[in-house]
Amino acid sequence: MLFNSLSFAIFLPLVFCIYWFSIKNSHKYQNIILLISSYLFYSFWDWRFLFLLAFSTLLDYFTGLKIFSSQGKWRKIWLWISVGTNLGFLGFFKYYNFFIESFSQVLTSVGLQANVSSLNLILPVGISFYTFHGLSYVFDIYYKRIYPTKNFVQYSLFVSFFPLLVAGPIERATHLLPQVKRLRVFKARQAVDGLRQFLWGLFKKVVIADSCAEYANVIFNNSGDYHGMTLFLGALLFTFQIYGDFSGYTDMALGTARLFGIELIKNFNYPYFSRNIAEFWRRWHISLSSWFRDYLYIPLGGSRVSTLKKIRNTFIIFLVSGFWHGANWTFIFWGGLNALFIVPDIIFKSKKPFTNVVAQGRSLPNIIEVFQLTSTFLITVCAWIFFRAESLNHAFTYISDMFSVRDLNPFKFPEIGKSIVSVMLIVPFIAVEWIGRENNYALETIGLKWSRLARWTFYGVIIFFIGMYMHVGGSEFIYFQF
Repeated sequence: MLFNSLSFAIFLPLVFCIYWFSIKNSHKYQNIILLISSYLFYSFWDWRFLFLLAFSTLLDYFTGLKIFSSQGKWRKIWLWISVGTNLGFLGFFKYYNFFIESFSQVLTSVGLQANVSSLNLILPVGISFYTFHGLSYVFDIYYKRIYPTKNFVQYSLFVSFFPLLVAGPIERATHLLPQVKRLRVFKARQAVDGLRQFLWGLFKKVVIADSCAEYANVIFNNSGDYHGMTLFLGALLFTFQIYGDFSGYTDMALGTARLFGIELIKNFNYPYFSRNIAEFWRRWHISLSSWFRDYLYIPLGGSRVSTLKKIRNTFIIFLVSGFWHGANWTFIFWGGLNALFIVPDIIFKSKKPFTNVVAQGRSLPNIIEVFQLTSTFLITVCAWIFFRAESLNHAFTYISDMFSVRDLNPFKFPEIGKSIVSVMLIVPFIAVEWIGRENNYALETIGLKWSRLARWTFYGVIIFFIGMYMHVGGSEFIYFQF
């Protein structure tokens, strides 16, 4: 079930009404309703994978209790049972064919006959996300950061809460479980704020991401036919497609959760307003970046090691992060490329990293900030080519042709007129994001002090464009494949 579909438009109000109006003063039944709704929501993709979700939940619930009650080496044994089983399932469904095909290619390259076959596997939607939910839980118990919950319904809801189930954010037990354990009380202001964030996320997905995707796909899928500015246009459109798609999903997830009195962690913080690549990664897919920081980078020594080991640790987390995104060498290269961009900051011990909002308290950035924002954005545009390309060869050829001076005329692209409309939509979108960059999401405070007529006219324009670009059945989100 997609957030941008008619089925969800029916599902959400029904669950909302049952949740708030059929029961009162019982967080136990609130949790049961949300848990049943979450499994129903997930079953719309493929009900057979409900058993995998349930097994993963049972595994981590049980091993969490055993880690807590065990002593000595048994704590580590139970931890590795959870980690090994979870990563085993993830590896089988997501990476089996990648490893088999890569092994076959290696054998062929040295002149040996490769008699291996791949499997026609369906990737269970959301497996990368709910697996990391469960792993964070058992890691936190192992490191004695939290106590395990003995209530199976509460833990199950933590893992499978439907707004975050299929594409995050990757929640932590320290943040979400306490909310699951207490009674939620309806707050009109929180619900209205959730609707406003959902509306903005829907606009990002339907108007920005989907309109950019139409032409980005044409250019990338036929990149051999184009050069220069047309290929740059394709890369630019994909840059806004993936941001509108994924951050749009996140806004809809956070907005939906607020309707049920639950606050999820922030996953995007205006990453395209970053002044260097390190800042970009503190603002993009925050829940995944912080997960790798806490459970991989810091255990490896983090930043409290020599410069060489800092570089090693940085490459490890970015390569693993790239591999997490998909079973293709393009993702691994993309991860390594981003690590390479950060290395100069490590070597030259750059000044204190940017943690504040760019041009904070000012309407416009200064000249230095403009240069920083522009250069970082262009680097990001080029890096995204590896993320979108079908293969490394495709990516390198695409970049080589993009910088070719053989043909710089973008008007040879047949859809140039329509694609320019998508570019024109990006301009007011960026303006709204810039105005709201100091808030949790762009529309959080915009219009609140306007007259009712002006405010509702503004919302009406957003709804109008959503209606213009909405697909009847809804279009899938990019991160569902991860």
